[in-house]
Amino acid sequence: MAIKVGFIGLGAMGAPLAKNLQTKGFDLNVFDLDAAKIEMLTALGARRATSVAEAARGADVVITILPATAHVEAVVLGAEGVLANIDPGAVLMEMSTIDAKATDKVAAACAAQGIGFVDSPVGRLVLHAERGESLFMVGANAAEFEKVLPLLNAMGNAIHHCGGPGMGSRAKVVNNFTLLSIAQIVAEALTLGTKLGLSVETMRALNAGTTATNGQFQTLMVNKVLKGDIEPGFTIDLAFKDMGLALNAAAEQRIGLPVGAAALAVYGAARAGKYAAKDYSALLAYACGLAGIETPHL
Repeated sequence: MAIKVGFIGLGAMGAPLAKNLQTKGFDLNVFDLDAAKIEMLTALGARRATSVAEAARGADVVITILPATAHVEAVVLGAEGVLANIDPGAVLMEMSTIDAKATDKVAAACAAQGIGFVDSPVGRLVLHAERGESLFMVGANAAEFEKVLPLLNAMGNAIHHCGGPGMGSRAKVVNNFTLLSIAQIVAEALTLGTKLGLSVETMRALNAGTTATNGQFQTLMVNKVLKGDIEPGFTIDLAFKDMGLALNAAAEQRIGLPVGAAALAVYGAARAGKYAAKDYSALLAYACGLAGIETPHL
């Protein structure tokens, strides 16, 4: 019998993840505030939930993947939320990128109610999610990990069990801090190289052939902004939020992250204007604009 899944949150990353589950034989009941996203999944055979409560009821696993901490707390802990409606013995798999302390709060609420809990933030880009090639950073006890493993295998091809509940969220904060900081360095480097007269092709080949190589240049930029596409993807606004999570975590641990603080300031400045809702690869367009040059293209 197919695993029954209540899937809540059909955004840029959630929609392709849900699509992979639906096309691979899982029994999906989906909910999102965007009716068009629900239509896309119901056209593939998923069932339409009219509320969070309806999505949660009757599910073996409830998945939430939402923009920020406040959304998760409202959807999971609210009076008409997941925990008020989830079936006994079910598992909540929370896949959002949120503050680790909020993940701990949700995990504790699940434990108090006897509900299994897994935090499994998503790595890689939307294009990987669309191909079923996502990476997952999983925080879970052994029993819950085994219960959600078939779903993770259907949605991705790299699964890292990072430890107990909450450790997936902590791993995601660290990983996103790394990649988002590198994205800003790449944007600056490409702006400098363009100003100096180097072609993107030359810079790309040199980058790929040295230890400077990185996915932000070789995968993100070449598939988005360098093709003239800055539609999200993963927005500057969300990138700013994730960088803030890392800086807040560092402050709590009395750790200074000076390079990260500088990158956060750039994301903050970029989101103050027309790039807020654009893909974070638009950092390059923002940097080129400040330098008074055209954004290079492949």
